[in-house]
Amino acid sequence: MNPTDRMPPLSDAEMTAEQREAIADFKQTRGTLEFHGPFVPLLRSPELLRNAQRVGEYLRYRSALPQHLRELAILVTARHWYQRYEWGIHAPIAAEAGVSGAIIAAVADGRRPAEMASDQATLHDFCVELLRNQSVSDPTYKAAVRHFTEHGVVDLVGILGYYSLLAMVMNTARTALPETMSPSLQPLPHED
Repeated sequence: MNPTDRMPPLSDAEMTAEQREAIADFKQTRGTLEFHGPFVPLLRSPELLRNAQRVGEYLRYRSALPQHLRELAILVTARHWYQRYEWGIHAPIAAEAGVSGAIIAAVADGRRPAEMASDQATLHDFCVELLRNQSVSDPTYKAAVRHFTEHGVVDLVGILGYYSLLAMVMNTARTALPETMSPSLQPLPHED
């Protein structure tokens, strides 16, 4: 990937009033003073930023899935898109939420983790199947509904879609990694 950030942060003088309002809305909704990562390029479309960040706030913090499963789904999505920024943010969060180092390492390597709890295996297989095939088989779907209910399955698809959106935005913008973040996610042999 070219390290040139195509959509770096805008200075205050470069921003429109709508962009400033979108940042204020983001910070208020998220309860943060920070504004970085995928939201920097999304700011070029303030209305999309406002709506996307609300979806993301729900999916990341309040969805029907427990945190360790949400974070595993985010990592599978980051691996699929080779999105190092999302990986760098979420791999430590996944570990803190209880996803084992072995599972995180296997996902990073593009392998199916050898030892997962039943809910993790079901979630992993659902995510990989949907991202690779753009659909899921009946057995995969039934297992996911059995573990997560229809509500959980819809939220899981939402997580995959939301984090795919963020990955595509950052991959298009070539969003730079912060200096404090090491590029721990490596390309798979077929990725450049």
